[in-house]
Amino acid sequence: MARRIDVTGTGGVRLAAWEFGDPPKTDPAHDPHDPRHPLDPQRTPGARTAPNGSPGVLLLHGLMGRASHWASTARWLSGRYRAVALDQRGHGRSEKPPQGAFSRDAYVDDVEAALEQLGLDPVVLIGHAMGALTAWQLAAKRPDLVRGLIICDMRASALGAASQREWDQWFRSWPLPFATLADVRKWFGEDDPWVERPNPARGAFYAEVMAESADGWRPVFEPEQMLRSRETWVYDAHWEELTQVRCPALVVRGLDGELGRAEAQEMVRVLPRGQYAEVADAGHLVHYDQPEAWRAAIEPFLDSLGTN
Repeated sequence: MARRIDVTGTGGVRLAAWEFGDPPKTDPAHDPHDPRHPLDPQRTPGARTAPNGSPGVLLLHGLMGRASHWASTARWLSGRYRAVALDQRGHGRSEKPPQGAFSRDAYVDDVEAALEQLGLDPVVLIGHAMGALTAWQLAAKRPDLVRGLIICDMRASALGAASQREWDQWFRSWPLPFATLADVRKWFGEDDPWVERPNPARGAFYAEVMAESADGWRPVFEPEQMLRSRETWVYDAHWEELTQVRCPALVVRGLDGELGRAEAQEMVRVLPRGQYAEVADAGHLVHYDQPEAWRAAIEPFLDSLGTN
């Protein structure tokens, strides 16, 4: 199961965190997460202590993603960790603040605030794409909060203005609104010009970020806000922050993903305690394309961190 915990990000932005796994058995009169408690267990402010002192893991989705994209990974992790996934600002059930509220500092400060409110630190951060960049920037800024880092298919090099223009054009190509979720899956999994070959996992990924409206299915995010989020990192390289990450860090790439092998291995070299893993037959959405292989790739690294 997943239960929602409301936290407050920088600037007062309301964020939705989702904790996976069953809560510990306690007196329902004192546990607001217990279904017998008068508070709604699906929308509880604040945090609780990890069961039996379990170490914390925070999962951060990529641009356009949401916490539920981590459901399979988080449920697997919940057997030994307190596993929480965060809807970052502008995404999922979290607040979508107005113009100008999507800086890199805002994303990083949100996660810093969430960790402290959730009581997860020192934490293992697992991030995909934009979420991975947020994770390593926080690890560089606050090494006391992070004991391990997993970077999933995110480049450290600058992508440039051409990349941003391509994304703008791509958003404009979406045939919104979609009539059905089946149309969503087909377009993103087969018909999207960016798809080289049919990819049902990609279709399922985007179906997860659609909501039904009066005229059909539309994304739960604002594309303009996604472009503003993206423009805060595409013009710059992020190697310097990697050098400042003190904790053990694992760089994971899909063989057909956006992070090339040479760049991934250079990221590992730059990281003071970097390690490398790759997943065959996987693209950018590594954890969605090959969930079992993804888990096999990260498990030895997690084991090496221990449970303290």
